[in-house]
Amino acid sequence: MVFETDEKLYSTLEENIKYFRNKAGLSQKELAEKSGVSLSYISKLESHVCMKNVSISTLNRIANALDIRLARLFEKRPKF
Repeated sequence: MVFETDEKLYSTLEENIKYFRNKAGLSQKELAEKSGVSLSYISKLESHVCMKNVSISTLNRIANALDIRLARLFEKRPKF
């Protein structure tokens, strides 16, 4: 996967976290509890506030809580 800019990378992560959370039928609070990541941090990740500070370890915990492979968070999705 190639991202032309950091902004596109972070935007993809933001959109995918939200997409897979909604697909799993989880609220932000439920995802926070399942992943061990604070609710405020989940909220920030989905609103593109602190993406540049997110670690692979945190993304892995979120992916595990969503029952998806970590790589799925980096996949580009078609816009509808």
